[in-house]
Amino acid sequence: MAATDSTPDAAARTRGLIRALRPRQWAKNVLVFAAPVAAGAIDTRSTITKATLAFVAFCVAASGTYLLNDARDVESDRKHPVKCNRPIAAGLLGITTAYVIGGVLIVTALAIGFATTRDLGITLVAYLALTTAYSFGLKRIPILDIVAVAAGFVLRAIAGAAATGVPISEWFFIVTSFGALLVVVGKREGELSQLGERAGMVRATLAVYTTDFLRYLRSVATGVVLIAYCLWAFDSASTTGSGSVWFQLSIVPFAIAIFQYALILEQGGGENPEQVLTSNRAILASGAIWAIIYAYAVYRT
Repeated sequence: MAATDSTPDAAARTRGLIRALRPRQWAKNVLVFAAPVAAGAIDTRSTITKATLAFVAFCVAASGTYLLNDARDVESDRKHPVKCNRPIAAGLLGITTAYVIGGVLIVTALAIGFATTRDLGITLVAYLALTTAYSFGLKRIPILDIVAVAAGFVLRAIAGAAATGVPISEWFFIVTSFGALLVVVGKREGELSQLGERAGMVRATLAVYTTDFLRYLRSVATGVVLIAYCLWAFDSASTTGSGSVWFQLSIVPFAIAIFQYALILEQGGGENPEQVLTSNRAILASGAIWAIIYAYAVYRT
């Protein structure tokens, strides 16, 4: 039987599945490289291999959770001006199919994780438990919905350390945690700005949040990130033995990137943080300069 307008053909379903996996979101999983890079341990084949496996495992796990979450949220997504185009909400991918493929991907991710290191497998279990709790309740509880999403970013960073055996410094943990909080708060700000009166219908917590409250959280997160990174940079310079000034110099491009991102959030453009962080030229340039300076400070010896 020929495909009709209401029945997508095989090619359309395949494209829908690929879109539902959200490969663009995999950029978030680059965080697994953060801990070994920051510790100066990414210069061995074993470390690179394990960090790469952690990246793959998180990409597979994330895609699995996206499928499960979209299948569960199909009705609310259909009310969203943008999310209504998601494959499941648009009818390109069946709900049952999404649940089955999502489950297979999650099992595959866990297999990769535990095959790499036990600690990475445990971290993946924690990530999956968190995302499941988020899908089934936390996303409807104010504050906890923001903390849960931010914790997902932090677990990605922890996964890199778990896979490679690199210890996590307290400064790294603080910068990562509040940096993630900044991104998530900015996303909620953008959603509230874009959706207006419909915000509460699409996301329950947006009916509770106000613009002033989200700006307050953004200010707190920004302040902590900047202060913690400054302290981290000075502490790193003092513990290297040579008192490398390069760690301190890295503060400048780091702060510029944060301020540029804060400006975008102030303009209401934070709804899609992965798009902003990977396409904004000013942020990319500042980030590249920071990476070069920091890498030189860590690896020059």
